[in-house]
Amino acid sequence: MALQTGDTAPDFKLYSSELTEVSLSGFKGKKVIIHFFPMAFTGTCTEQLCNMRDNFSYYEGINAQVIGISVDSPFSLGKFKEVQSYQFPLLSDFNKEVSTAYGAFYDEFAFGLRGVSKRAAFVVDEEGKIAYAEVLENAKDLPDFKAINDALSK
Repeated sequence: MALQTGDTAPDFKLYSSELTEVSLSGFKGKKVIIHFFPMAFTGTCTEQLCNMRDNFSYYEGINAQVIGISVDSPFSLGKFKEVQSYQFPLLSDFNKEVSTAYGAFYDEFAFGLRGVSKRAAFVVDEEGKIAYAEVLENAKDLPDFKAINDALSK
């Protein structure tokens, strides 16, 4: 069953592009915007995360943490973060457990690739509850950034 507004966000521990362990519970008391994306270095994924990068000061100003998650390795994500100058953690869900827990997972993706994160966006409130959930079936679609910002302002 898909996660809904009001559900408790599944906690996780994943390795970042800096090879440090990051957990959702480590951000308790802060709003967290989680962006799942299929693959580093692809057009729509870059556009999705660049939108967050370019508006980072807004999120920082309201004490909200931005996180990007994909099934790419931490090493690929490290290079992606460096090339795009992202100021927020990129986390590797290489084992696909978090993408699955959030319902943001393609069993089969393009080109016969299996086990790729769907494009999705979640806002988790200070208490760990989901304030916004959007999982996109079409990887070419972008999340509704206005709806994300509206959820953050509540």
